Amino acid sequence: MQLKPIWSNFSSKKSNFQQLRTAICVLFFASLGWSPSLSAQEASSATPSGQFGGVITATNNGVSIIPSFTLGRPAVLFDLSLSGERFSFDPMLRFGMDGKPWSFVFWGRYKAIKDKRFTLTLGGHPAFIFQERLVKVNGREEKMMVNQRFLAMEIAPMYKVTKKLSMGLYYLQGHGFNPVPPRDSRFLALNTVISGLPVGGGFNMRVNPQLFFLDVDANSGTYFTSNFTVSKPGFPIGFQGLFNQKIKSSIPGDDFIWNVGLLYIFSTPYHKAK
Repeated sequence: MQLKPIWSNFSSKKSNFQQLRTAICVLFFASLGWSPSLSAQEASSATPSGQFGGVITATNNGVSIIPSFTLGRPAVLFDLSLSGERFSFDPMLRFGMDGKPWSFVFWGRYKAIKDKRFTLTLGGHPAFIFQERLVKVNGREEKMMVNQRFLAMEIAPMYKVTKKLSMGLYYLQGHGFNPVPPRDSRFLALNTVISGLPVGGGFNMRVNPQLFFLDVDANSGTYFTSNFTVSKPGFPIGFQGLFNQKIKSSIPGDDFIWNVGLLYIFSTPYHKAK
């Protein structure tokens, strides 16, 4: 049995993925050094043109964008953002603690409506999910890192009820370009954000409960999830926890998922060079 085209394609381009991972790391650390110097050059500007920042998370269990899917082992998550007035580029890079890639998601987002009470965000991304699999090469089984390719879009209206309470909907639809499932997925969540809850020592808690419906190919399910983030303004270290409870579902997966994480938070405003 000959190797399927996607596996053959990945094998011939394996070094390209390694180069891509190296290039992303170089760009990330270069940006950390570049942003402050650019800001200093334009310190005379009263208002920054945008923001570069992100959160680096070390967690006992990597959880996907859709909380019912996990890596199933400890992971390091890089959630980065380069944002302007309305547009932002938000790459999400996930690795196992052993350094092996898990997923690369490259979000582009646009705030179509942005006022004091109501925001409407539109977004889309290509995504690459990496897995180790046994494949046949010239009649022999070999363990190989392969990737699955996806394209997705999101719609996220959010209404600010009070200073500490926001409510909205979140819709995510994805399609896979792979010889194996999943092919199509739809995720719809009733999203609530409660922020600024004091927990002592200057730290505040942000709670984000969600009731969501998930449809993957011929299966579907309903879940309840919530994450909890504890952080302090101006302090780079924070903490996060998450749980996800299956209510009723025909989608394979654990009935209950949880994780905890240690966060490193950073943010740097930048100005356009004149």
